[in-house]
Amino acid sequence: MRIGVVAIQGDFEKHVIALRACGVDGLEVVEARTPEDLASVERAIIPGGESTTVGLLMQRYGMADALKRAAADGMPIWGTCMGMIMMADNIEGRAQFSLELLRIQVKRNAFGAQVNSFEDEVQVVGMDEAVLGVFIRAPVVSKVDSPAEVFATYRGHVVGVRQGKLLGTSFHPELTDDVRLHQFFLGL
Repeated sequence: MRIGVVAIQGDFEKHVIALRACGVDGLEVVEARTPEDLASVERAIIPGGESTTVGLLMQRYGMADALKRAAADGMPIWGTCMGMIMMADNIEGRAQFSLELLRIQVKRNAFGAQVNSFEDEVQVVGMDEAVLGVFIRAPVVSKVDSPAEVFATYRGHVVGVRQGKLLGTSFHPELTDDVRLHQFFLGL
C-alpha cells in the first residue's frame, strides 16, 4: 500500500511518522507535492497548516484539481485540522478556496488562538476508548449534511466527520503516540 501525505505546508512529517508506526507490512509513505505524486498513491492525507496559503498553493500547482479527481475516483482522503477545512464545502464567515469534498460547514479557530491550544479526550465512533485530541487553532464542524456523518465529538462539538472514504478531524492525532485513527484510515 502506498500512502501520500500532502507536503505543501504544515505538519506533514508527523503524519509520515505516525503512518510508519502503524506496523503495516509493505506500507510505503511518500510526501506528495505534485499531481504526479498524488497519482502514484492509493490514499492521501491533507495535514494541518494554514488553509488560506495551502489553498492558494494547491490551486497554483494543480493539487486541488488532482485531489478532487482522486476523491471522485474513490480514493480515501483524510484531512486533519486545516486539511478538514480544505475539504469542507463551506467555511463559515469566509470566502476562501476549499476542495468542497465533505458536505460540512466548518468554523475556523473555534476554540481560540494559538495560545488557547489544548489536549483532551475525544469520543470517536466505533472506538471503546477515547483518543487524545491535540487542538491547535482548531475548527469545529458547525453543520453536517448527508451523506457526511458525525465521526468524533468533543464536549458537544463535532470534531470529526466521515463521508464514505473521506475523513475529516479538527484535531491532530499525528501529534500523539496513538495510531488508532491512522490504522482506521488505512482500513478504509
